[in-house]
Amino acid sequence: MKWLIVAASCLAALIADEAVNGQTSPAPNRGASTTVTLTPRPRRPLPPRRQMVVRRPAAPAINYAMALRRYRHERHTPFWWKQHYPTIVLAVGGFYYLDASYWYPAWGYDSSNSYYDYDGPIYTYGNLLPDQVIYNVQRALQDLGYYGGVLSGSLSGATRAAIAAFQQDSGLIVTGVIDTPTIDALELD
Repeated sequence: MKWLIVAASCLAALIADEAVNGQTSPAPNRGASTTVTLTPRPRRPLPPRRQMVVRRPAAPAINYAMALRRYRHERHTPFWWKQHYPTIVLAVGGFYYLDASYWYPAWGYDSSNSYYDYDGPIYTYGNLLPDQVIYNVQRALQDLGYYGGVLSGSLSGATRAAIAAFQQDSGLIVTGVIDTPTIDALELD
């Protein structure tokens, strides 16, 4: 039975090949020999392809006040954190989770790494970790003369005071934290 299926598929492939190439094929020999000429059918032109544009939904743009409302100082197990937030990192002495372009402290993720200078959201840009964002802000504020401390990547009281002074001088809402308008004003984005 298998050889019959293989023979039939080979015959079908041969006939299709001859139809495409316009070759002649001899008819089965039943006394008289005749040849059959197979001519390919003319092909219709295909319609032009439309370029498919796949648009990804933009990440929800939220401001600092909305980010602060979303944040809950709650302790959870590592399993809970992994189930609810796919991006969790260790930075600046504690674990942080990423949600809508803000890093938040992941309280309870690891008791041995749970030191947070600042208990609130930290805006991020360019896929940077929270300590990298804070370091860049500290460096920019130091270059402008607002920050005189050590470039530590930690959102300490001195860093927050420098951010607040810069925000006030720049005409921004004074929050003392890293948010979108502050990053834009420092031209870090």
